[in-house]
Amino acid sequence: MWIEKYRPRTLDEVVNQKDTVEGLRALLKAPSTMPHLLFAGPPGTGKSSVALCIARQLMGDNFRRLVLELNASDERGIGVVRERIKGFSQIIQTTASGVQFGLVILDESDEMTKDAQTALRRIMETASRTCRFILICNYQSGIIEPIQSRCSVFRFRQLEETDATSYLDRICKSEKIEADPKVLRRILELSEGDLRRAVNYLQVVASSSKSGRLDLSALEKFQPEAQSGLLRNMLTLAIKGDFIKARHHV
Repeated sequence: MWIEKYRPRTLDEVVNQKDTVEGLRALLKAPSTMPHLLFAGPPGTGKSSVALCIARQLMGDNFRRLVLELNASDERGIGVVRERIKGFSQIIQTTASGVQFGLVILDESDEMTKDAQTALRRIMETASRTCRFILICNYQSGIIEPIQSRCSVFRFRQLEETDATSYLDRICKSEKIEADPKVLRRILELSEGDLRRAVNYLQVVASSSKSGRLDLSALEKFQPEAQSGLLRNMLTLAIKGDFIKARHHV
């Protein structure tokens, strides 16, 4: 998948978030004093990628052993917080050698229940000697205040069109695809600023092009508007009672 193939591996490769990256670089100059971090901002702006870049820079060859990744929207109960994170912090305390702390990356943390966040706050306090936490969320308001006060907050902004278009163009050149700039701009419009969605959309459209060239005509059949039109026709037929034709549209 292109979203993984072209995911930034270092902070230098991150698209657009210059102020945030500079602030993080300053913190990483003294890793031992790095606080817990809270990344907030719209989807597809690079929050998870930046967290992984930090993990690779800090842990190096120990990345797999000393980094715990959790998705809070799937594993958001208080049991997961207590068992997996607390268990991980205890393992780090007994096994880490030459590394000062382990790293817990908790994606979509604003989806956690309030009870789970309260438990997480206590674990962040007790495990701070052996673990650092990077919490990732779309909405900062979904994180309880006691956790926010224990983190350095970095806000990710919507990507500029020029930077995002340049990134998509770079992918096209790497994949030897000739893309009309209008197509790339249209893909960004359809993705509503979510670069991850834009890259997925680009891969789908590119996979359907046998000529290796992307123009607006290649994009038409994948546009959500076209799907909406089909859906509207299907519903209209069903309301009229013509279920055979409605099923054909499905």
